[in-house]
Amino acid sequence: MIAYASTQPGWATGFLDEVWWSRFARPRLHAWQSEKTPVRLVEQSWEKGDPDPKALACYGVLWQKGNPDRSQIWLRFVTGRPVSAISIQFLQECCERLAAQGKRNWLMIWDNASWHVSKTVRSWLREHNQQVKQAEKGVRILPFFLPTQSPWLNPIEPKWVHAKKAIVEPDSLLSAKQLAQRICAHFGCSYEPHLALVEKVS
Repeated sequence: MIAYASTQPGWATGFLDEVWWSRFARPRLHAWQSEKTPVRLVEQSWEKGDPDPKALACYGVLWQKGNPDRSQIWLRFVTGRPVSAISIQFLQECCERLAAQGKRNWLMIWDNASWHVSKTVRSWLREHNQQVKQAEKGVRILPFFLPTQSPWLNPIEPKWVHAKKAIVEPDSLLSAKQLAQRICAHFGCSYEPHLALVEKVS
């Protein structure tokens, strides 16, 4: 099914996942160190008054353009942590971007995180697909859930690992915005405002 969808006109195959980017993670030296240039590690710790969070949550979709072309990633950072309502925001944005590319179907591969399988998300997916069918426009989402605790089946996971090695700053502490911009530069995508829960007006 994945191989079929990735080669059909009007179809998109995307592997979705979330990741945390730590501002305090110790770098792995071989990510940037040459054999002749030693790198000094700076002890980094949370300081009182630091306005930024310790880590940034991020949604990502790795698109399979062909076999084995899996080079394009779409990212959106999150204020807070991934939850069902923000997952829906991200899915809506992806559908809008896919529709602009002429896609009609999205084979979406992701895991069984609680904010993926929640009643809220499942209801939204069902209603979204019904609206696409009735209106005969938009992008239908076909979710495909990976087995529990099997990150090796999602090809976006190694992308996260390599990116974390590449973007960490060994000599100073990056601000949250600097970290996000560096991550976007690594993946070749634009930095967008963070997704956030909509505050209810009382």
